[in-house]
Amino acid sequence: MARTIIPFGPQHPVLPEPLHLKLVMEDETVVEAIPKLGYVHRGLENLTSLRDYNQMIYIVERVCGICSCIHALCFCHAIEHMMNIEVPRRAVYLRTIWSELHRMHSHLLWLGLFADALGFESLFMQFWKIRERIMDINEATAGNRVIISTNIVGGVRKDLSREHQRWILDELDEIETEMRRLEKVTMDDYTIKTRTVGLGVLSAEEALRLGAAGPTLRGSGVAQDARQLGYAAFAELGFTPVTALDGDCWARTKVRFLEVLQSMEIVRQAIGHLPDTEINVKVKGNPSGEVVSRVEQPRGEALYYVKGNGTKFLDRVRIRTPTFANIPPLLYMLKGLQLSDVPLVTLTIDPCISCTER
Repeated sequence: MARTIIPFGPQHPVLPEPLHLKLVMEDETVVEAIPKLGYVHRGLENLTSLRDYNQMIYIVERVCGICSCIHALCFCHAIEHMMNIEVPRRAVYLRTIWSELHRMHSHLLWLGLFADALGFESLFMQFWKIRERIMDINEATAGNRVIISTNIVGGVRKDLSREHQRWILDELDEIETEMRRLEKVTMDDYTIKTRTVGLGVLSAEEALRLGAAGPTLRGSGVAQDARQLGYAAFAELGFTPVTALDGDCWARTKVRFLEVLQSMEIVRQAIGHLPDTEINVKVKGNPSGEVVSRVEQPRGEALYYVKGNGTKFLDRVRIRTPTFANIPPLLYMLKGLQLSDVPLVTLTIDPCISCTER
């Protein structure tokens, strides 16, 4: 049987991200998928010699805007570890609140895009309508809707007033009501299940072997989440990873939907147990040594390797983003699929190419 190589991406009407694959086809069946990753040189490592470690927080926040708060958190953790800085407990909880708000609006954005890929325009609008309420919370409490820049070395730069806390809790009640209204149509709709159940199956064994991360991993039944490490306030909030067992597109959708609800509960707990302390400490000295910091972004685990030399300028900042980890599992899932299913399965790893091609 003759084989044909079809370029898929970087521009495609279904994909929100410019992922580029070469698909080796036999008729309409994918027999091999070859990634074509580019290199967009943003000069991240070179900037460590031009911007001090405090200024670098603003740089890492722009690796990916939608999870910018968690990028900054991971970087600050690394610097604080090298400098033996004890962050005030209130700041730890505030970091957790803003991180989970970012996880919520990231997953809601993805749920809307996934509905759009299925041709479910009204569901797309509903998810993004809910997401706007999360963005409003970010704007009201931090001054911006996406890149909020609240994390600093030694704590956070903004606080939540009692009025803001009550308002957030009221908003979350409304958001949960709207999410519950969409739960049945998202999880049980005939068309959605027909297009997702049994498609792009990734077993737990293959997910671990190929290094999958985030909902891609937990959708295969592996209860692995960097928040289990207990960073920020997660050790005190009774965190348990959300999993699904089927390992298909439907399972990965279910994990993200339920993680939105879980993040609401984490924010509620964090606000309910918010300590009455300072929100930052004065930082003296410069980082020295090297450390690996790990956090759970909406797409999966991110790792930062940071090396300091005792001056205000770092030697290295090396970042491993979750999309990079999820590309090998994606290539495995695409084998044997029909060409028409490639966009949908690709979307279920929630690719972020601006994070990956650096």
